[in-house]
Amino acid sequence: MATTPHPPDADRLLLATARRTAGRTTAICLLSTAAAGCAVALPAVLGHTLDRILDRAGGLYAWTVLCAVLIGAEVLFDALVAYATGTAGARGTAWLRRRGTAHLLAAGPRHGLTSGDVVTRLSGNAAEAGTAPATAATSLAALLTPLGGLTALAFLDLWLAAVFLAGAPALFLLLRAFARSSSDSVAAYQRVQGEIAGRLVEALGGARTVAAAGTAGRERDRILALLPELSAQGRRMWQVYGRAVVQGGILVPLLQTAVLAAGGIRLAAGGLSVGELLAATRYAALAAGVGSVVGQLNALVRARAAAGRTAGLLALPAALHGTRPLPPGGPGQLELRGVSVTRGGAEVLRDVDLVVPGGTTTAVVGRSGAGKSVLAAVAGRLADPGRGQVLLDGVPLTEAEPAQLRREIGYAFERPALFGDTVGEALAFGPYAPGAPAVEAAARAAGADPFIRLLPAGYATRLADAPLSGGELQRLGLARAFAHAGRLLILDDATSSLDSVTEAQVGRALAHEVSPGTRLLIAHRVSSAARADHVAWLENGRIRAVGRHEDLWELPDYRAVFAPEDDDLPPGASTAAHPDREARR
Repeated sequence: MATTPHPPDADRLLLATARRTAGRTTAICLLSTAAAGCAVALPAVLGHTLDRILDRAGGLYAWTVLCAVLIGAEVLFDALVAYATGTAGARGTAWLRRRGTAHLLAAGPRHGLTSGDVVTRLSGNAAEAGTAPATAATSLAALLTPLGGLTALAFLDLWLAAVFLAGAPALFLLLRAFARSSSDSVAAYQRVQGEIAGRLVEALGGARTVAAAGTAGRERDRILALLPELSAQGRRMWQVYGRAVVQGGILVPLLQTAVLAAGGIRLAAGGLSVGELLAATRYAALAAGVGSVVGQLNALVRARAAAGRTAGLLALPAALHGTRPLPPGGPGQLELRGVSVTRGGAEVLRDVDLVVPGGTTTAVVGRSGAGKSVLAAVAGRLADPGRGQVLLDGVPLTEAEPAQLRREIGYAFERPALFGDTVGEALAFGPYAPGAPAVEAAARAAGADPFIRLLPAGYATRLADAPLSGGELQRLGLARAFAHAGRLLILDDATSSLDSVTEAQVGRALAHEVSPGTRLLIAHRVSSAARADHVAWLENGRIRAVGRHEDLWELPDYRAVFAPEDDDLPPGASTAAHPDREARR
């Protein structure tokens, strides 16, 4: 599984996001600065207005209006900052999600991340990272306001500024400790969130199996087993934040009280007016605005940690493609040369050499775990071998032009995923959109046309309104593959949910009604192997033998690959002639 990249990767991603939202981020900076300027100017104007009231001096109306203007402007600027922050965050989040999705799809099924972790990174993590530029921009105001307050306090009275600065090192140390402690806890919290989401998605995907096995409690415990760690990291995160707020809540009033006491002494000595003391008190509060700084810093820390997890998607290596075209009108000969694949530290395919002649059908058989599905993935470049080469009509798949490769290699899976709003759109989904006649012909070949026409709107029925059994779903997957059949068609256990009669019908249609080409079948049934031109017998990741099914059937070990009850069948016999046994399988 991919790990979270180092902080520099997260920082580079945040800078790239900031460039995508540069206009709005600049507006946020300007508006935040203007709001900070109003906040800093207001205490001085209020103090001066108060002094004019106490002295019964003229021009009171103008100063009162100026106070109202500054208050109104600050409110207006804050509202505009909130609007710009929301739109900038939305744009940044959308850009991160588009990039993350593009990298994920470019990496293909090789990425090694769980579905739940991917969803967490593309949803919550991308949203937090997308708001980072706006948060950084508003943080400018969070810093300008205390700095402006301190500067104004120094202009007002240097003694009061000196009193405040005596406590400034403690504020600095508080913020520094908070940033360091919060970063680690936030990153750990987000990591555990992703792991829980991954387990939850796995359980939801197998909900029927869990219900049938009566293991709902066990699955619940497995999913929630990480809650104590999540709780511990959450408590640590909020303890760090709470400690900073409490410490700031103690330090800030002490500083304000010290400034107020020193200001009272200066007032008694005639060094300050009442209005100036009011202004000094307000400036001390602005200068000690550690609460807002801590909040902004907390948001930035969370955004940086989230950016690190989002950057993990962008760090996924994309599959490398070439530009070589496949020979026009090629027969579709597939060749594996010395192919080895390692998964989880173990070799699941070892030095596999296999040639599937163009225009023929080869069934790959073997016990569970022999590496059949891995071979199917490698054959159509859904995965790349660690060693060796896979060629189609003499062209290595890694060098072939990707768009042509996807047009010429079709797949049907055991559990197909359907895309589109309607059944017809789902069957047409692919590298190109075949017309309605081609889609319906493919559905007839897959045995799907009869039940599709019984749906409320036939091929126009929405997928959400089409209840499908496992066999019907597989037939739709086959129909989609047939509609886009190129020179190579790979069926990865794509008929496992079909009954024997339907499976035989699909086999005949595949030979006579689907566009001619090369077929590679992952077979579990004797009948499927018997109909193939050749059988590749895979055992422990190696090709044990390649030959005709009738010839291999003479070997007891080959017969044992299938159900034990096939041992008493006559040599070369197929269970298609023994439906009772096929049904038991």
